[in-house]
Amino acid sequence: MFEILLDATVRAGTPILFATLGAIINERAGIINLGIEGLMLIGAVAGFAATHASGSLLIGVIAAFAMAFIAGAIHAFITVQLRGNQIVSGLALTMFGIGMTALFGRGMVGLTIDGFERVAIPGLSELPIVGKAFFNQDLLIYFSFLLVVAIWLFFYRTRWGLEVRTLGENPAVADTCGVPVNRYRFLAVTIGSGIVGIGGAYLSLAYTPMWIENMSAGRGWIAVALVIFAGWSSPKALFGAYLFGGITAMQLRFQAMGTTISAHLLQMLPYFFTIVVLIISTLRLQKGAGQQPESLGLPYDREDRK
Repeated sequence: MFEILLDATVRAGTPILFATLGAIINERAGIINLGIEGLMLIGAVAGFAATHASGSLLIGVIAAFAMAFIAGAIHAFITVQLRGNQIVSGLALTMFGIGMTALFGRGMVGLTIDGFERVAIPGLSELPIVGKAFFNQDLLIYFSFLLVVAIWLFFYRTRWGLEVRTLGENPAVADTCGVPVNRYRFLAVTIGSGIVGIGGAYLSLAYTPMWIENMSAGRGWIAVALVIFAGWSSPKALFGAYLFGGITAMQLRFQAMGTTISAHLLQMLPYFFTIVVLIISTLRLQKGAGQQPESLGLPYDREDRK
């Protein structure tokens, strides 16, 4: 029973993990992106459409990354180049993603594809309890594991990662040291958005291999909250995403068992815990326990440098 629940936790938490990792890259560079929900939907519809047309899951993942990358470039242009309001731009991106995917995905409702299949890692997949949950999964889940490590190594073991983190803390200092602030911020937003798109592709190519309108179902907003909960750290994001994945898995398990608890109350659980996480995270930040980038959400203009 526990092994089944743990397996469902990993699968339910993976799209949230991708979305959170992408948002962390955005915010480490100092740019708030509230368009995560829209980017996930764009990745989901692009990945499904490309896979259905080509028959290749790899092409579907690349298409999801590319389309979310392009959509993220719009947000980057507004917030980095034009120094527009990051909150408004992100919300507009979410509304754009919801509307655009509903329009272009209308003809794909009801279609199915052969999604990602499980690939067992010899030896490790036979471990008790954790074997099936972590080592008998599809390739996108394995990629998410590697991405967690790669992002941590990038930010804390490379010069480029240090420069990106400096953009979020004090872009004027980075500029003084010769770091191209706008170029790095633009790349952080677009690449992070592409990773969010892969999270959407996971929904339509692996978790539920079909297109369903608004299939992200609020996962993008959960990812926005998880960035704060994780302290802008990719390993902590892994824990947070699986925490919410476990809540979702338990909710579905309770419904399958025919519990007398209202289905509407069970569906509220992930979002209720999102509110709890935001409250706890905000209190931690007020006490100085958090690691929020100092210049997060603040546009940078070289002419204003002091």
